[in-house]
Amino acid sequence: MSNLFHKILIANRGEIACRVIRTAHRMGISCVAVYSDADERAQHVQMADEAYCVGGAPAKESYLKEEKILEIARKSGAEAIHPGYGFLSENPGFAEACEKAGIVFIGPPASAIAAMGSKSAAKTIMEKASVPLVPGYHGENQENAVLKEATDRIGYPVLLKPTAGGGGKGMRIVSHPGEFDDALISAQREAKASFGDDRMLLEKFLTETRHVEIQVFADTHQNAVYLFERDCSLQRRHQKIIEEAPAPGISPELREKMGKAAIQAAQAINYVGAGTVEFLLTPEQDYYFMEMNTRLQVEHPVTEMITGEDLVEWQLRVASGEVLPKKQDELQLLGHALEARIYAEEPDHDFLPATGVLQFVELPQVNEYVRIDTGVVQDDAISVYYDPMISKLIVWDTNRHNALRRLKQALADYRIIGVKTNIEFLKKIVVSAPFQQESINTHFIETHHELLFQKTEKNWEKALVMASLTAIFQRKQEAFDQASGTPDPYSPWHQMNGWRMIEPNLQTVLLIYKEEKISVVVEEINVHHFLVSFAEQQFEVRGDLKNNTLSLIIDDHNFQSTVVKIKNTLTVFLGSSSLEFTLMDPDLAEAEEEDQEGSLTAPMNGTIVTLLIETGQPVEKGEGLLVMEAMKMEHTIRATCNGLVKEFYFSPGDLVPEGAELLDFEPVQDQKT
Repeated sequence: MSNLFHKILIANRGEIACRVIRTAHRMGISCVAVYSDADERAQHVQMADEAYCVGGAPAKESYLKEEKILEIARKSGAEAIHPGYGFLSENPGFAEACEKAGIVFIGPPASAIAAMGSKSAAKTIMEKASVPLVPGYHGENQENAVLKEATDRIGYPVLLKPTAGGGGKGMRIVSHPGEFDDALISAQREAKASFGDDRMLLEKFLTETRHVEIQVFADTHQNAVYLFERDCSLQRRHQKIIEEAPAPGISPELREKMGKAAIQAAQAINYVGAGTVEFLLTPEQDYYFMEMNTRLQVEHPVTEMITGEDLVEWQLRVASGEVLPKKQDELQLLGHALEARIYAEEPDHDFLPATGVLQFVELPQVNEYVRIDTGVVQDDAISVYYDPMISKLIVWDTNRHNALRRLKQALADYRIIGVKTNIEFLKKIVVSAPFQQESINTHFIETHHELLFQKTEKNWEKALVMASLTAIFQRKQEAFDQASGTPDPYSPWHQMNGWRMIEPNLQTVLLIYKEEKISVVVEEINVHHFLVSFAEQQFEVRGDLKNNTLSLIIDDHNFQSTVVKIKNTLTVFLGSSSLEFTLMDPDLAEAEEEDQEGSLTAPMNGTIVTLLIETGQPVEKGEGLLVMEAMKMEHTIRATCNGLVKEFYFSPGDLVPEGAELLDFEPVQDQKT
């Protein structure tokens, strides 16, 4: 007789909450969702069988409210709580509180979470269990002088890491002694803000290493298995953006050695449930324990794709007291899978998180080769309060070469308007020769920065033709819709085709592309035949617009693209690129632009962390003025030229909206300091 739960509560949000609900429902388990004020209409709320508000928009007022979540679990009759990842998933106090309340925590015992929750304590345990460690310092003495002495002893470069952290928060690379003090202060401040704990550990910063992790699973019957490995080396800000399984170039012998070491690490802390043991792998095939994540990982879908197993189902069965669904020799590694994380961010601006409303969303077609995990749909908002991930794109095929082709195509099929994304940057990684040739390490983006950030010449002329014709087609459709409601819908006064007696049928479209105003003249020869002219260029075009799909033949070359008009902006998705054109009203007078010299504005919604200088203090171009925190990351606002700050408009702790002027800055020419 099965002891499976009848009802569980998911103490999380977004795509992971939706992911858990899908599996639970397939297994016949009812789901209770919790949500913040900002998530009242979120997808996980709509998918759940019942949902309860847990507090305000900030996570500390909602998703981190342990007692409130337990109260809702009791009230709803939930037998267990699935924490997802992030938030309370690696909080030993919460796991212990669940146990005391008689509610099953779908995760490892509190003792195992506590053992791995401190990176320094984890290294001590792994050292005793004979798991290889990176040279470093993980002692209790946190005096700055002691940390500096240890850093000097280890040898530069050194990596500062919060002992209680994850996700790259608070990590700093120190390349030489002069950087240590500032890096430590910044790392401690970010660690304190993210985890409530500013203790640090030190590791020798190994170059040319890969980040390879092993998926482990254990039950309450002393069974443990590893479900092969994932390569998670592609990172920015120490956070993963592309993961794949299996790791390229790993021999069966090395896979088995690392897998057994991972099980050894899990057994050292009496682990139960899903966990990930992370290693650094050198070119010489030496591997070192880095940390253990005592939860389901964001990148778990690639493991599911190559094994055919549902890891959330495994979690639910193990937490119910069942034995592991399979033994080690029953697990098979089939094909190759990759996952790309689609973020709202600006890669060209140091991956600055972006916020806004998803005004248009069209995702790749899901099939046996393509999977998409997401928690948002069109018209949802990417807010400042939570991680800016939009979705996870997962592809599978029989080998890495074929899987890469599928990933490239699926990325090209994304259509998102409303926030800036990293999609084009991901495309550049996927098609780059080093990535195709498996030349991967944790410094891939830095090493190939010039290749990945080079400006590509977009086919803007063809896109301009498409934007212009879309504007014409939509004018005609709007005129037709308006005429349909009149007594004489066929009156010539309703026509919008530019017809004139004995003259060419001409219409003008005014567009702005990259701040340049372009006048486009469109001659309509017949309903689907046009001559489009601008800047001494002319294109003969045949085609039509259906919904948002524009099908054209331009000078005997077939094109098909998605063109979306939102307010006065036309976005053309053409090939692997997207281009934006602003549609102008010809009758509007040109507005005089304000002189913005000397102003510095907030690049996003965020909180002021600290002011780095005093008012009236001379500064040089590039010098830090203040630090903002948004999306759980710190961002330094720097002087755009030599000058001095006359006044700060905000103080530490203030929440500032995107675009707000932060300070009064007076430029000074030839300043001497």
